[in-house]
Amino acid sequence: MDLSYSDEQKQIKEGVERFVREEYAFETRRKIAATPRGWLPGNWAKFAELGWLGMAFSEEDGGFGGGAVETSIIMEAFGSGLVLEPYLPTVLLGGGALALGGSKAQKDALLAPMIEGKKQFAFAYVEKQSRYNLADVAVTARKDGAGYVLDGHKGVVYNAASADQIFVTARTAGGQRDGKGVTLFVVDADAAGLSRRDYPTQDSLRASELTFRNVKVGADAVIGTLDEGASLVERVVDRAIVGICAEAVGCMDAVNKATLEYIKTRKQFGVAIGKFQVLQHRMVDCFTNAQEARSMTLMASLKIDDPDVDTSRKAASGAKVQIGKSGKFVGQSAVQMHGGMGVTDELSVSHYFKRLTMIDTMFGSQQHHLTRYGNISMAA
Repeated sequence: MDLSYSDEQKQIKEGVERFVREEYAFETRRKIAATPRGWLPGNWAKFAELGWLGMAFSEEDGGFGGGAVETSIIMEAFGSGLVLEPYLPTVLLGGGALALGGSKAQKDALLAPMIEGKKQFAFAYVEKQSRYNLADVAVTARKDGAGYVLDGHKGVVYNAASADQIFVTARTAGGQRDGKGVTLFVVDADAAGLSRRDYPTQDSLRASELTFRNVKVGADAVIGTLDEGASLVERVVDRAIVGICAEAVGCMDAVNKATLEYIKTRKQFGVAIGKFQVLQHRMVDCFTNAQEARSMTLMASLKIDDPDVDTSRKAASGAKVQIGKSGKFVGQSAVQMHGGMGVTDELSVSHYFKRLTMIDTMFGSQQHHLTRYGNISMAA
């Protein structure tokens, strides 16, 4: 099997890497993170101009006909620069939900403007009791005439402060943890009865706690099929997992590069510490872990759109487990080899380590996905 990139994919890779190299130096990134919004509208407009916002969507939906491989190319480069712009919540989650479950009218009204850089999204699915169970939904949506009324709370909603629309999972039937009875809605961010508490995350992103009090939406706010939202959200999240795995690969490569440069120049007893055999072995282990993560991510990107649902689920979970293991090893090793300064805010390594740690828990921990992988294998 030929796994080399096509000419078009090489151009995408070169373009995104050039942007990160020229526009996202570490000190520039720190200044962006310190702004009230936490990202730059000018960068977002550039993403739209270069076609990155529509890269993974079909031509019928107004995109450029790419897929998971193109998304991984972009996300890996973003990971190498710790890019802060809300590509994950807007393009992979909100845009992914519209691509997989939206009607033509919804795509015309929301997806097309998003691809043009005119709309941003947030994806509200986490609740305080739900852990990693996507079907554990306590937010309710009761019928009200032709529409619905939403009540409840959502947590860790990335990009809610900047979003134009928020995608929300709510229970329309069944018990709190039933797989059937969850529906995905799209709600205007300024809807009456919707309030939020914004805060920065450990990895310099922006998230919010959302409270819904008698928030009214029309029947056209339903994304996909009524009561069947859990399976739709699972498919969206699995595709987003492939994206953050690619981002983690970019983080690991950057960490390894910075650490290798450090041990070549840092001297102890008059000798560069990179001459010490134990650190050379550790660097080899770091490189090997990053390559294992890259291989699993590539495998997942090739299998995530497989018609067999179990195949795509296993691919996403398998990659997520490896990313968690490799990211933890590479991050901890980098901090250890840098000594105490490895955890300081002034050093880029600490920021990569924070992001790798957050990616490890996002959409499910190693243990969660290892269990999920095993359950799928036994069911097959």
